Amino acid sequence: MTLQQWCFSFRGRLGRRDFWIWQAAWLLMLVLLFTLAGNNLLDTQTAAFCVVALMWPSSAVLVKRLHDRNKGGQWALLFILAWMLMAGHWSMLPGDAQWVVGRFIPTLIMVCMLVELGGFAGTPGDNRFGKATQAVIFLRRRTPDYQ
Repeated sequence: MTLQQWCFSFRGRLGRRDFWIWQAAWLLMLVLLFTLAGNNLLDTQTAAFCVVALMWPSSAVLVKRLHDRNKGGQWALLFILAWMLMAGHWSMLPGDAQWVVGRFIPTLIMVCMLVELGGFAGTPGDNRFGKATQAVIFLRRRTPDYQ
């Protein structure tokens, strides 16, 4: 799999190693963006634009990893649900319900999804989403042309 397929295509399957590589790269990019924006070295709107631009490759990696687990891409909507619950204003709920709906449930969803996608092996061999996983080729070795 090429870097372009890894980051931009929703087709195919992706193994755990490449999923975790993306998660680490994504986390580093976010830390860098927020550090630069927090120190006024980068405009906040530019940082927000970069975060939005990272949503497509994040979604592509997530969906391909779900495909490797033989699950459809619609399962990725659980992350959106978790984000919406976490971003909601739940003061209208009584007592501990605010914490349960606004913090506990979203955290539970995210942890379960990360364990599912990052901890469990994909289906062996071919499945309904394609052939067995192929590692991402990060650096292409050039072979000399002998003519």
